[in-house]
Amino acid sequence: MIQRLLPHPLLTPILALVWMLLANEFSAGHAVLGLLLGWAIPIFTLRFWPEQTRIRRPLTLLRFIAVVLYDILIANLAVAQLIVSRPRRLQPAFLEVPLDVRSDLAISLLANTISLTPGTVSAELSPERDRLLVHALHATDTEALVATIKTRYEAPLKEIFEE
Repeated sequence: MIQRLLPHPLLTPILALVWMLLANEFSAGHAVLGLLLGWAIPIFTLRFWPEQTRIRRPLTLLRFIAVVLYDILIANLAVAQLIVSRPRRLQPAFLEVPLDVRSDLAISLLANTISLTPGTVSAELSPERDRLLVHALHATDTEALVATIKTRYEAPLKEIFEE
């Protein structure tokens, strides 16, 4: 019964917080509206969730979020420096990242994390779902970039959602 009334218990407070941040007003009315939206959205979108999400390591998830936010900040500065100082020396490259993660959610989060980080974008998932094509704005060492993606993003996602 509780599962039907609150299908994604972690998503409800997150959506309420996002609503409060978007409204940019911390009042009781916005808090109630945020909680209402946080409760209603998961219920109305339940049929679009293909699998039940289970976070196996919540502390690893928090560390992953911190790493991604830090990488976004550093990548913004690096891309700005590349564009301002030497745009003709850019070495764009496509690279294939072999995937160890198998769940739809983990693959989606990995692809979105790569695209959120300035200077890289996920371009295509192979039909076998075992490789992700990534475009990098400036890649002098593609193997090192693949290794970075696998250790900083994919390994924690695998630990959080699959192990």
